[in-house]
Amino acid sequence: MKKLIATLLIGLGLAAGVTGGAQASEGGIHWDRFPVEKMEDVAALQNGAKLFVNYCLNCHQAAFMRYNRLRDLGLSETQIKDNLLFASDKVGDLMKTSLDPKQAKEWFGAVPPDLSVIARSRAGEGGSGADYLYTYMRTFYRDETKATGWNNLAFPSVAMPHVLWELQGVRTAKFVEIEDPHEEGVKVHVFKGFDQVTPGKLTPAQYDNAVADLVAYLQWMGEPAQGQRFRLGVIVLLFLSVLTLFAWRLNAAYWKDVK
Repeated sequence: MKKLIATLLIGLGLAAGVTGGAQASEGGIHWDRFPVEKMEDVAALQNGAKLFVNYCLNCHQAAFMRYNRLRDLGLSETQIKDNLLFASDKVGDLMKTSLDPKQAKEWFGAVPPDLSVIARSRAGEGGSGADYLYTYMRTFYRDETKATGWNNLAFPSVAMPHVLWELQGVRTAKFVEIEDPHEEGVKVHVFKGFDQVTPGKLTPAQYDNAVADLVAYLQWMGEPAQGQRFRLGVIVLLFLSVLTLFAWRLNAAYWKDVK
C-alpha cells in the first residue's frame, strides 16, 4: 500500500511539473481577447472555414468533422464541393489530411495535432482557447535561428512555420535586455514590438480580422451544435418560467378553500 501511495505521489509530481512547464512556455505574453461577436457572424464562420481548408488542412486534420456539417453554416453541397473540397474528397468524408505521419515527424519533429477540438483544449489561465489561438496566429515573427525560420511569442520555439505569412507579411521581433526585477545580476529579454520587413497581401487590420474568422471557425468546429444548444436552453428556461407561474397560481387556487 505504501508503495502504491508513493507511486501515485511521484506520478502527480511529474504531471504537475509538465503542466507548469507548459504554462510557463505559453504564458510569456498576455493573450489578446478573441472578438466573440464573430461566433454570431455566419459570413465570418464561412470565411474561417475557407481559410482552414486552404491553409491548415494541408498538414493538420479535423478527423472528427465531416465536410457536410458545413451545411450548418449556410453552405450548400454545391458550394462545399466547388470551394472547400480537394479533388479526391467527397462531401460526406471526414476532414483528413493526406500528409504521411512519418514524414510529418521527420519534417516538423512531431505529428501536427488534430484541430477538431483545438480551441477547447487550449484554454488556460490566460483565457479561453479562442483567446490563445487568436494571439498565437498573430504573434509569429522571423527568426533565422529556428529550423523553420519562424518563432512565436505565445509558443516560443514552436515547430510550426507561419503558414499565413503571405497574408501578414514578414515581421521581426524587437527585444531589449533589462535587469531581472526578481533576481539581481540576471538579464532578461523583454518584447518591445514588431518591425514589418515586407508587407503582406492584407493590411494589419484585415489580417487580424481574417485570423478572427479562422479562430471563430475553429471554435465552432469544436462544438457545431453550440448555437442550437444555447437557443434550446433559452426556450427551456422560458417554458419553465411559464410553468412555474401556472403552478404558483394553481397552488393558490387549490389551497384557497382549504384555508
